[in-house]
Amino acid sequence: MTVTDETQTREAPELEIGRARFRKEDERLITGRSRFTDNMQLPGMLHLAMVRSPFAHATITSIDTDAAKAAPGVIAVVTGEDIKDIQGVNANAWPITTDQVTPTHLPVVIDHVACAGEIVAVIAARTEAQARDAIELVDVDYEELPAVLDSKEALKDEVLAHPDLGTNKSAFWQLDSAAQGSGGDVEEAIAKARTDGVVIEREFRQQRLIPAFMEPRSTVVDPTGDQLTVWSATQVPHILRFLIAATTGLPESKLRVVAPDVGGGFGGKLQTTPEEFATIAVARRLGKPCKYTETRSESLLSGHHGRDQWQKLTLSAEKDGTVTGLKVELIADLGAYVAVIGGGIPVLGAWMFNAIYKFPAYQFNCQTVLTNKAWVDAYRGAGRPEATFGIERMMDELAAEVGVDPLEIREQNWITHEEFPFTTVAGMTYDSGNYEAATAKAKELFGYDALRAEQARRRADKDPVQLGIGVSTFTEMCGLAPSRILGSLNYGAGGWEHASIRMLPTGKVEVITGSSAHGQGHHTAWSQIVADRLGVAFEDVEVLHGDTAIAPKGMDTYGSRSLVVGGEAVVRAADKVIEKAKVIAAHLLEASADDLEFSGGRFGVKGTDRGLAIGEVALATFAAHNLPDGVEPSLDSDATYDPVNFSFPHGTHLCAMEVDTETGATSMRSYACVDDVGVIVNPLLVEGQIHGGLVQGISQALWEGAEYDENGTLVTGSFVDYTLPTAADTISFVTDTTVSPSTTNTLGTKGVGEAGTIAATPAVVNAIIDALRPLGIHDIQMPCTPERVWQAIQSASTPPEGEREAAPHFDERAPNQDPPGGSITEGGAQ
Repeated sequence: MTVTDETQTREAPELEIGRARFRKEDERLITGRSRFTDNMQLPGMLHLAMVRSPFAHATITSIDTDAAKAAPGVIAVVTGEDIKDIQGVNANAWPITTDQVTPTHLPVVIDHVACAGEIVAVIAARTEAQARDAIELVDVDYEELPAVLDSKEALKDEVLAHPDLGTNKSAFWQLDSAAQGSGGDVEEAIAKARTDGVVIEREFRQQRLIPAFMEPRSTVVDPTGDQLTVWSATQVPHILRFLIAATTGLPESKLRVVAPDVGGGFGGKLQTTPEEFATIAVARRLGKPCKYTETRSESLLSGHHGRDQWQKLTLSAEKDGTVTGLKVELIADLGAYVAVIGGGIPVLGAWMFNAIYKFPAYQFNCQTVLTNKAWVDAYRGAGRPEATFGIERMMDELAAEVGVDPLEIREQNWITHEEFPFTTVAGMTYDSGNYEAATAKAKELFGYDALRAEQARRRADKDPVQLGIGVSTFTEMCGLAPSRILGSLNYGAGGWEHASIRMLPTGKVEVITGSSAHGQGHHTAWSQIVADRLGVAFEDVEVLHGDTAIAPKGMDTYGSRSLVVGGEAVVRAADKVIEKAKVIAAHLLEASADDLEFSGGRFGVKGTDRGLAIGEVALATFAAHNLPDGVEPSLDSDATYDPVNFSFPHGTHLCAMEVDTETGATSMRSYACVDDVGVIVNPLLVEGQIHGGLVQGISQALWEGAEYDENGTLVTGSFVDYTLPTAADTISFVTDTTVSPSTTNTLGTKGVGEAGTIAATPAVVNAIIDALRPLGIHDIQMPCTPERVWQAIQSASTPPEGEREAAPHFDERAPNQDPPGGSITEGGAQ
C-alpha cells in the first residue's frame, strides 16, 4: 500500500477520516523540541544509581554503605530497611485464581534476592556519574542459594525460587468448552480421532524476549510542592498514580503523574517498576527532587521480559482435515514475581488458540510457575502472539499430515464471512470479518501459485537452497475493554476510557484523552476524528494527554485499545458538544432545535440559508450575552466509554524463505500481508504500525532470545548479544488492507498496533519448516538461527548406526516422513 501526505492538495469538503496525514507530533520530535523524562532538570535535583544483585538467588546477610557515603558527591545511600515503611510494593493487579501464589515484590529488597538485577541499595549523589561511581563501594554480603531457572524443573519444586512459599507453582487456570457450554468434550474428540481420524501432537517453545524499547526507562520525582509530582517514561500514568497511592499510603489527591514524551514501550512500560517506587521513596526520605535513568544494560537485565512458554498442543481432525478438537497445555514462566498483569498474560491466549477456525471442542490449560529470572509481563501482543503461533503451526502440521495445501486446510476450517457474528468454541463472539477476501488479496500480491511452482522445480532440481512458503491467517482480540468481562476474570481494573472536549472561544478545540501515547500518533488520529465530527480544521485541534493534572481520568494505552476505546470516547464527547451547541444555536437563530441540522461544522435551519458555524456558537457561549434560560455557558463535554465487546481484527500473512541446506542460512525472499482492521482513520499510521509489528514478529522467529547461564546470569545483557534487527536485515514488505467494519463502535474501527507482531512469527517459521519438510523436519526452536537450522538438518540427515546407507537424499523422502532416529525437541527437529 502506497501512502502520501495529501495535506496540500485536499479540497475543502474532503473528510479527514481515511486521509494519510503526516503525524502532527513528528515535527517536534525530529527537530529536538521533544521533552523526555531524562531531559528534566529541577533545582537541587539529585541523581540516583541502583546497586543490584549479581546473584539470581541469595540471602543478604549485611550491607556496608560507609565507603559509598564518603565518596565524592554522594548525599545518601539508602537500603530497603531504611525505606521499608514508605517504599510500597510492586503489586499484582490480576490474580488469575483465588489461590494464586504471589510473592511480595519489594522495590528495594531487604534480605532476599530472587533474581539477578534486583535493587539492594540506592545511591543519591549530585551527579549521575558520582552516583554510578559509588556503586562499587557498597559492600553487600550475600549467601548464595540454589536457583531454579527452567520452568519444567520448577514444576518439580525441588529447588524453590522463594523458599518461604513452599512451591514454585503460582496458579492453574482452565477454560473447557464442555464445562462452560460453548462446545463439546475435547477428550472425546481426541479419542475418536485416534481410531477414526487424525491426531497431531506437538510441543512448541515460545522463547523469552526483551521489549528493548528505544528510550530507556526514566523517573523524576519532585516532593517539594503541595503535591508529589512524578514524571515517568510510562505507558500508564493513571494506573501508576493509583498504585502508588494504593501501596504507599500517599493520598491520590496529592499525587500528580506525568508521562511526557515517551520513546516506545511495546508493553515494556506498562509496569509500575521497582525503580519508580525506589525513586519516590528516596525523594520523600531526602526531601529533594531525584532522577533515575537506567542504562541499556539495566533495561535488558531488570526491565520485565516477555513470552517464555512451553506449549503442548493436541489437535484432532477427521481424515479429510476437518478439525474436531484442540487441547492446549501451557507452562508459563512468570520469572521471580507475578507482575502487575503478568499472571494473566498467558491466559489472554485462552480465547485465541481456536483462532478463526470452527473447532467443535476445546480445552485450554495453563500452569504458571515462578523461577529465579526477571519477571515476565506484557510484550507486544501479550498472549495473542503465543496463541497464534501455536495454532498456525498446528494448521500447517495438519495440512502436511492430510496432504493438502496449507491455505486449503485453513479455508476448509475457517469461519466464512456469511457466518458473522460468530460465537467461538471459547465463548467469544466475533462481530465481523472476511477471511476469504483478505486471503485472496494476499495470494495475489504474494504471487502464491508462482512461488509454489518454483518451489516444486527447486525440489526436483535438488537445489541446495530450498524455498519455503509460510502461511498465517490470524485474528486477535484487542481493545482490552469490557469492564464486566474483566471483572469476571478478577482483573483489577476496568476497561473503559475517558475523553473531554473543550470548545475555546476562538473556535479552536482541545481534546483531553485518557489514552497516553508513546509513538502511536494519537495527536494526529484524534485530530482527524474531531475535525470530521465537529467540522473544524484539522490544524485547529489540540490533543492533551499523559498528565493526571490535565487528564485526570483514564485507563491508558496497551492492548491495541487506544482507537477502539479511547477514540470512541472522543467521538461521544464530540457528539455531546454538538448537542449542547444545538440548543444555543437554535436560540440564536430563533428556531426550534428540531429544525436544525448539523453538517460540515455548521448548524443550519432546514429549508433556509440561515445558519451558524460551531465556532460562532462557541464565541457566543463564551460571551453568554444571549443564552436560553437555564443553559450554562459552556459547550465543554466529557464522555466515558465502556465497550460491549472486544474488537477482532484479522489478516492473512504470507512469507517466502530461502534456506541453504548446506549451511543453515536463511533469507527472506518476500513477505505480503493483508490486514483487516476495520475502518481506517489514517492509512499512514496503519502502515507504520503494521511495518513495525512485522519486524518484531520476524525478529522473534529469526534473531531474538533472552538467555541465562546455569547460574542465572543474563548472558544477552547488551545489544552485542541480544540481537535486534536493523533495516539492513529486513526487506520491503507488500501490505494492503480489506475493510470489515466493526459493529460494536461508532467509527467501525478495530485495533492495529499488534497485528504484525502476532501474525509474522508463525508465517516465518512455517516457511522455514515448509522448506525443510521433505527432510522430515517438523519444528525448529526459535530463534531459527543458522546454527539451529543446520543442527536440525544434520539430525534429520544422519540416521542411526547401521542405517546410514539407506538414508534418502533431500528429494527422495516422502513429504511427511519423520527423520530417522526419532525426534529432537531441544533446538532441533520434532
